[in-house]
Amino acid sequence: MRVAPRVTWATVTVRIGHSADPDDAFMVWALGTDLLDTRGLELEPVASDIQTLNEWALEGRLEVTALSAGAYPAVADRYRLLGHGASFGEGYGPIVVARGEVDLHEAEIATPGALTTATRVLRLALGAGIRTRDLPFDAVLDEVVSGRAEAGLLIHEGQLTFADAGLVKLLDLGVWWREQTGLPLPLGLVALRRDVERAEDVSAVLLEAIHAGLAHRDEALAYAREFGRGIDEATADEFVAMYVNDLTLDMGERGRAAVARLLGDEPEYV
Repeated sequence: MRVAPRVTWATVTVRIGHSADPDDAFMVWALGTDLLDTRGLELEPVASDIQTLNEWALEGRLEVTALSAGAYPAVADRYRLLGHGASFGEGYGPIVVARGEVDLHEAEIATPGALTTATRVLRLALGAGIRTRDLPFDAVLDEVVSGRAEAGLLIHEGQLTFADAGLVKLLDLGVWWREQTGLPLPLGLVALRRDVERAEDVSAVLLEAIHAGLAHRDEALAYAREFGRGIDEATADEFVAMYVNDLTLDMGERGRAAVARLLGDEPEYV
């Protein structure tokens, strides 16, 4: 009887940049467990805010990174996209909030970064001439509450908690995008640097990590809450359900059509 030889994988170190928010954290949770066959890959999660990840991608700093869909054209020479791990809004997405009714064509809007998809779509919706001021994403809500900004563009869990801060929603960019295109709004994508060895294995392990998180939802959600800036379990669960969905596992033709529509061109995938 012949015994199949053991597979010996070449060790490859890969840093995985992910946004410091619950849905991205949920998707990488399993990388810190023994649930995955990592195929000899040494996978190191690196958490940061999305604007910083976008800026790092311009430098090609990380082997794999989450990044704003709107930022991808600027890094397409360095990265290819994965067909999984993306965050899409199905008729919901980043929102513009204020303390009351304001004219968004006249008001200064605090935004979470020039390279974010939220800011890109905001300009599509309201026009390029609007006034914006970039802040770290987790400072936008307080900037509006304090009155230092007339309006703010919220991403991540702020989309669910704004009313608790006494703010009102003036515009939902996910709703606007669906009305314009009939497609889901691609917000965050996952990109793999072109020089990374064993790209298919890296992609496969990251997809398995998402499946593992879904299969061990309570444990993954407990980890994800550490990136939720004090949100309760129910809010974290709702937020993860919004952005870790069927399109996250495989964006498919519909998701790819949405990405191409946003970018104006068909990107290259692994």
